Amino acid sequence: MKSYFQSSPAARLFFLIVSLNIWLGIWLTGFGVAHWWLYIPAGFLLFAAVSGFCPGMVMTRWLFKEK
Repeated sequence: MKSYFQSSPAARLFFLIVSLNIWLGIWLTGFGVAHWWLYIPAGFLLFAAVSGFCPGMVMTRWLFKEK
């Protein structure tokens, strides 16, 4: 069961790269100009990269019965 909650190092690096690209886009646009909705995926992906816990991965692994 614990394997559902832990992302691989490759997935964590992917989350980090995608999150940093979103943050870069927000920064280049301007923090006051970018819509607040852009902060949600950027924050969740950064959290997933740091902690290794990604709710989307947990649900996908559970749905496809992946070990």
